[in-house]
Amino acid sequence: MFHEEDASADVHSYDLDDLQQNGEIIAVTLSGPDTYFQWRGQDFGLQYELAADFARTQGLRIQMETAHDTLELIQKLEEGQADVIVLPMSERKGYKLCGVQDSTKCLGWIVRDNSPRLCQAINEWYHPQLLEKMEWRKNSYLRSQSQPARHVRQPKMRDAAHGIVSPYDELFRRYARLCGWDWRLLAAQAYQESGFDPNAVSWAGAQGLMQLMPGTSADLGISPSVVFQPEANISGAVRVIQRLNTRLADVRNPDERIKFILASYNGGIGHVRDAMALAEKMGGDKYCWEDVARHMLLLSDPAYYRDPVVRYGYMRATETTGYVVSVLSHWQYYRSVVAR
Repeated sequence: MFHEEDASADVHSYDLDDLQQNGEIIAVTLSGPDTYFQWRGQDFGLQYELAADFARTQGLRIQMETAHDTLELIQKLEEGQADVIVLPMSERKGYKLCGVQDSTKCLGWIVRDNSPRLCQAINEWYHPQLLEKMEWRKNSYLRSQSQPARHVRQPKMRDAAHGIVSPYDELFRRYARLCGWDWRLLAAQAYQESGFDPNAVSWAGAQGLMQLMPGTSADLGISPSVVFQPEANISGAVRVIQRLNTRLADVRNPDERIKFILASYNGGIGHVRDAMALAEKMGGDKYCWEDVARHMLLLSDPAYYRDPVVRYGYMRATETTGYVVSVLSHWQYYRSVVAR
């Protein structure tokens, strides 16, 4: 059992010089829209932005971890699973307040007592104007729309009379075969992602026709010099779909699996698996998208995104469930006006 008075007694001293030697700092916080969350594999949230900014000043990589409650936060710090708690908390024996503090309430980030140089570095880095800057950035992306900024918005159908959806129909036909999809479904997804604008860039940094995140492109071996080229971008998107199809093979119904793949493409498979686990725990069918979507919407509520079965925390759930509905609606329309 955790005893606060034992705080960091058994933890090996691990201070700033050790972090710099290893090149990484591990920060832990609670998941939430104002703290830390992931979207399309990208990290967001005020506390994340602050922690990442501090890490940059020290030449460190940042690794974010989450806990389900404040007790688990302290346990992770006590056991050496994290180096700093990036959440305003009250002072306690065996730990030091530092950095992002609220002096009127005696709250701040927390490090172990045996990390004095880390504490000093955080204090020297932090200033109130930094918090204001990060708050502005947070509010900017929360106000932003999920739709990408488009240079030229193409019509939903380029030529309905002749069954032409877009300038990229031949690419959709060619690459849809690789993932076993109807090419019109791939076109529907591309329209939802970018409005058929090959130069589209989203507020989160997603790029091109099918809005590949930079990290995804790098993982696929797509260089920044070609990521906006239609064929390279569509090819990359299809490889993502293929991977998701494999990882969601337990969803046996192929029609249902399409919905799970679309949700994972948009919101991340980790969040989809969380919604599946929550659905199962609450008596739903974790392989039925309608049930899972209903439970996914609960992942915007801390009572649910901090549930023990949830691993990836807070989610912008309405965006993902709406995305699935929109893509399927576009697909239905294309099927009604374009021959296979």
